[in-house]
Amino acid sequence: MTGAGAHPSFRLVPASDTALLAVLAAEPSEDATAAVLALREALAASPPPGLVDLRPAYTSLLVVFDPRATTHEEIERLVTPLLPSAGLALVPAARTVEVPVCYEGENGPDLADVARGAGLSPGEVVAMHAGAAYRVAFVGFSPGFAYLLGLPSRLATPRLPAPRLRVPAGSVGIAGGQTGLYPRATPGGWRLVGRTPLRLFAPNRESPALLLPGDAVRFVSVSPRDFDLLARGPG
Repeated sequence: MTGAGAHPSFRLVPASDTALLAVLAAEPSEDATAAVLALREALAASPPPGLVDLRPAYTSLLVVFDPRATTHEEIERLVTPLLPSAGLALVPAARTVEVPVCYEGENGPDLADVARGAGLSPGEVVAMHAGAAYRVAFVGFSPGFAYLLGLPSRLATPRLPAPRLRVPAGSVGIAGGQTGLYPRATPGGWRLVGRTPLRLFAPNRESPALLLPGDAVRFVSVSPRDFDLLARGPG
């Protein structure tokens, strides 16, 4: 089902007894992220009765509701008129977050592999990766893990054949055509090109996740010395 002016490929799918999935695109893109964020903003600004949570992904928005307060049919009726039109552009980010990243030594163990695959020097990869404009599409996998749009296509690199058992907190990785940040030490198969000293997720902060959907992100290359100084700061 689609609303007036909505793209005909948009669809609403029951995801569980307590959730409705709004599928807004077939492939990840800036247009898809624009549509997801626009629908999320519209629902957050005027929450339907029984709304529990809104969970964005690259091409969809999961609308979680309390079945004691509403129904799938009612949520669908309220969501349908809010489906964004086709070709919606990303609105300017409400904020830009600068993220210092050290790309040197053990902080970027896969940097040389990414450089070889791209036919570039490690320094050229750093300049290209840090010079790009990024946007947080969504947060997932683990609390605070931000998936970013904007990776230069030349830097797209497959995941590792076998995941690492432990990726250090703050690692900045590449997987296919996306880049992301590990908020805590976990297993992971992304190619690690750098690491930030910032604390990406802190439960005691007013906003536990440092990066939120819709944020613009700019990486700033820093030296190992500056990394250590920032790591000793308040984070």
